[in-house]
Amino acid sequence: MNPDARPPAVILAGGLSRRMGTDKAIIELGGTPLALHIARRLEPQVSTVVLNAPLDHPLAGTLTLLPDTKPDRPGPLAGVLAGLRACTEDGEAPTHILTTPCDTPFLPRDLVTRLAEQADSGTIVMAACAGRAHPVTALWPLSLADDLDRWLDDPDHRRVFDFVARHPSRTVEFALLDGPSGPVDPFFNINTPEDLALAATLLERGDL
Repeated sequence: MNPDARPPAVILAGGLSRRMGTDKAIIELGGTPLALHIARRLEPQVSTVVLNAPLDHPLAGTLTLLPDTKPDRPGPLAGVLAGLRACTEDGEAPTHILTTPCDTPFLPRDLVTRLAEQADSGTIVMAACAGRAHPVTALWPLSLADDLDRWLDDPDHRRVFDFVARHPSRTVEFALLDGPSGPVDPFFNINTPEDLALAATLLERGDL
């Protein structure tokens, strides 16, 4: 992938968010829905931003929505597939798409540039921090669309790492953030009220 070519981004919000008890894409952080925080982080880095969510999502009209192509909301890989399929139908298709969850508001501002430097035609490039890979925050080659489509036809095929293991992949390491009580992974997910409180503290600092 040409590091200067900006891919489209898909924010994944197709899941059911059982741990928070509500749709995390619309949970407010500093008065702004989480998905909009992420869109604003990504907009300078990518060509377009869409939200992988049903067409009746509350953020319709604010973000472009991209629903799953598979029924029954089978998880983040379905959102990856929706993004890949949408781009393969484009006459000026990019070589890769970027995906990230809807609950990671402190994505690095050089995320796309650094991932793109390691991308090629058949390799999944995942973000990592402190030795831990984050496979949902990744660049995905469009060439994987057909294999992923077939893979998701099996209801036992839902784990992102299992699909990644079928293809060449690499990780790009990013630095920890300086949090109020110690280092914080910039890709940490907001899964609990405590996570949301930590994110609010980080946001108030205004230097991330």
